[in-house]
Amino acid sequence: MSAARVALVTGSSSGIGEAIARTLAADGFTVVVNSATSVEAGERIAAELPGGSYVRGDVADPADAVRLVETALERHGRLDVLVNNAGTSTPVPHTDLDGVSAEDWHRILGVNVVGPWQLSVAAVKAMEPGGLIVNISSVGGTRALGSSIPYAVSKAALNHLTRLLAKAVGPDIRVNAVAPGPVETPMSAGSLTDRAARTASMTPLGRIGRPSDVAAVVLALVNTPFITGEVVHVDGGINLVTHMDAPREVGR
Repeated sequence: MSAARVALVTGSSSGIGEAIARTLAADGFTVVVNSATSVEAGERIAAELPGGSYVRGDVADPADAVRLVETALERHGRLDVLVNNAGTSTPVPHTDLDGVSAEDWHRILGVNVVGPWQLSVAAVKAMEPGGLIVNISSVGGTRALGSSIPYAVSKAALNHLTRLLAKAVGPDIRVNAVAPGPVETPMSAGSLTDRAARTASMTPLGRIGRPSDVAAVVLALVNTPFITGEVVHVDGGINLVTHMDAPREVGR
């Protein structure tokens, strides 16, 4: 069995997932990088991490979810941390009720809720006592915010799944969630959108988040063994803004 702790981070070929993968690797983890597409980027990131590996898979697919965990065990001999970061959305104004289809609902819930459930079930069977699952949620799961209504609903469900799993699999396995607010991705770096700039001006910390902000909290949860069932906001305080003041579509 590998002496190094092993982490599987889904959706880690860019953005928040990549930052989490790199942060865990810097802390000594062997990291399994994953994406459903973006294979070249995923393989490149894995190659840059000590002992890292890449596996392609769609978390919403039941067979792929199990295979991701099995591959981590086959390659590295253990699994200590699962980070359910893979997520999807279709930006639709909340007032545009006709702009969301049944297909949107199925796809978003499949990736954002069913996917983490499937990975978690497989991971719990693979982990030794002391294992940790971290779900990447959103401030949209706790406030009436988010890029679309289905997205916000999916993150609210993920938050409750976090709490239910924490009760079900403790004391051996801990389960927590991290809820980012708006996060500056490489694509938007240096050129904030009007909405993001407006959001930044309203937060107590005066800026939107960075992927490294989220990764730092994931690492803190890894290294804090007496926390489970919690949803930790990483949003610069946007959850403190009143409903009347907050932009309707704020959220990761």
